[in-house]
Amino acid sequence: MDSIKKEVFIGLLIGLIGNITGSYLYIYFFSDYSLEETIKNALLQDVFGNIIALGAILNLFVFFIFLKKNQFYRARGVVLATVVAAIIILVTKFY
Repeated sequence: MDSIKKEVFIGLLIGLIGNITGSYLYIYFFSDYSLEETIKNALLQDVFGNIIALGAILNLFVFFIFLKKNQFYRARGVVLATVVAAIIILVTKFY
């Protein structure tokens, strides 16, 4: 794997981890139920995509950190992770 693909892949992984972490932190601080109950209720009430979208806010900070450090390919990976999150949101909303 060449250097550019490796950097984008690292950014993608960090972006996905950031999104999952952001979603978990949102559930931890703003939900009265456990993680499993909150996810189950979110799927039943069709708001799971909203939780993923709120978790993606953490990617914004990671993106700007990579830009500040001149790691542009990793920043591209974070943007790609945000696009993946948007596709997941679309799938959960319409199917």
